[in-house]
Amino acid sequence: MGLRIVVTGAGGQLGRELVDAFPAHEMIGLDHVAVDVADRHAVLGAITTLRPDRVVHAAAWTDVDGCEGDPDRAFAVNALGTRHVAEAARLVGAHVVAVSTDYVFSGDADRPYNEWDEPAPVSVYGRSKLAGEREVGPAGTVVRTSWLCGRHGPNFVASVLRLARQHEVLTMVDDQVGCPTLADDLARMVARLTVEARPGVVHVTNQGAVSRYEFAREVLRAGGLDPERVKPIATADFHPARPARRPANSVLDNAVLRLSGVPLLPDFRASLPRLVESLA
Repeated sequence: MGLRIVVTGAGGQLGRELVDAFPAHEMIGLDHVAVDVADRHAVLGAITTLRPDRVVHAAAWTDVDGCEGDPDRAFAVNALGTRHVAEAARLVGAHVVAVSTDYVFSGDADRPYNEWDEPAPVSVYGRSKLAGEREVGPAGTVVRTSWLCGRHGPNFVASVLRLARQHEVLTMVDDQVGCPTLADDLARMVARLTVEARPGVVHVTNQGAVSRYEFAREVLRAGGLDPERVKPIATADFHPARPARRPANSVLDNAVLRLSGVPLLPDFRASLPRLVESLA
């Protein structure tokens, strides 16, 4: 008999993929309309009524610049919301898997960040997500990912394709480096970690570290367009400047998976054509 699994944020980019990632189990998706995670009463009511075996907490406010301008909302959703989910899960004995971000790191390191590196976020979004990680507790699972893109909702790949339809030349920063991660690939790994209830922090990204500039070129190449249309620019020269600081280096070393003998996600370039085709 399969597990009963609840996914918060089921209407989001990752949540919609997660709903389809547990074919052998009973899946219940809760979007923002069904449950606002910042509302403790609503969260406790839903989880104690459904009594799941696992809770995958994918609900978050991920507007990085929006968070910078409204810290209270950022912490209410990303930190306090996670506290509510963790509390409700404890009441029914469910294991929690919470999704977090590369933005918990400063981006100042000269190497990839592993799961034991000390976080030092430089934005409100990063600080609110780190606070949420701490609410999960050592028995739960925190899955950090980076540069998420998928079929649903706004993301970098969709933006690049849209800009390519509107402009002949695209400018992208070449001094921010990370690992693009496709939502459907990530969902499959999150599903495995959820079923196995592996505790602790786990970094999960597609392989392949690139700058935003290089990533945009790969998007155009996957779409059969000329990558030379993308030109590099430094973050300092980007206008208008964005309110929230981005980590210069947010490459995540998937050390826990690697050291545990779990096969890593494929290079993002192998999965990107599938996503570009679906968005086109």
